[in-house]
Amino acid sequence: MTYEEHLDEVATLLTEEYGMSDDAAIQMVMRAQADDFFSGHDDKPSICTLERARQDAKAVFNKYK
Repeated sequence: MTYEEHLDEVATLLTEEYGMSDDAAIQMVMRAQADDFFSGHDDKPSICTLERARQDAKAVFNKYK
């Protein structure tokens, strides 16, 4: 998946697995992105997988809740 698709998947997982609203999930992903949480993903797109999106959603939720 592309970097943008990965970010979308993380936001989707935040809504599905953590009960967040769409707006709150998007804002959380944007905060993480602004903090360079996803900088490695942009440099190495091969890590943009569904499994990594699940890991990232958990990490983002725990860090930015």
